Amino acid sequence: MGPVHCDVTVSLDGFCAGARQSMQHPLGDGGEDLHRWQFEQTEENATEIAAITEASAFVMGQNMFGPPSGDEQADWIGWWGDNPPYHSPVFVLTHHHKPTLCLEGGTSFQFITQGIEEALCQAQDAAGERPVAIAGGAQTIVQFLRAGLIDELRLHIAPIRLGQGEAITVEDIEMHMDRTNHRETTLATHVYYQRRR
Repeated sequence: MGPVHCDVTVSLDGFCAGARQSMQHPLGDGGEDLHRWQFEQTEENATEIAAITEASAFVMGQNMFGPPSGDEQADWIGWWGDNPPYHSPVFVLTHHHKPTLCLEGGTSFQFITQGIEEALCQAQDAAGERPVAIAGGAQTIVQFLRAGLIDELRLHIAPIRLGQGEAITVEDIEMHMDRTNHRETTLATHVYYQRRR
């Protein structure tokens, strides 16, 4: 089976999404500013962007698939429309079983109610020898960190402060992983970690 990777972008104060997630603001207040490095500096950050897209299966939490609690819609297919950017199987952790969604471009959303180990097992079966990515959000990443299931984590720190929201801190990561390298660009500092052996 292939390695388990995770990429997560956080603010200087440790938030990977802002407060008050809504249909109009899927990443919460100010959350979209975290990801400017991916869209405004594609050449400067080409290595990190390519690494995010190399996975052949993904695992994410229910909140990342959305929508916010209370806004559920029977025909909801995720934040990304008919052709999501994953182009691979995505395994969504949830408490409520739903039928698999098959969308354009090869993306499918499969809903897993048995926990992180089962979601990872199915993702690794789907990916074969290729990487599996733990896509987020914060609670999902922390669960995988505590279980020792992430082989490599790439932390992208954006030079903004959000003040509140969904948090994942350097301390959360460094309790379970060893820092191996870092690289700075104008809109992000990239810090690399490997699973502690």
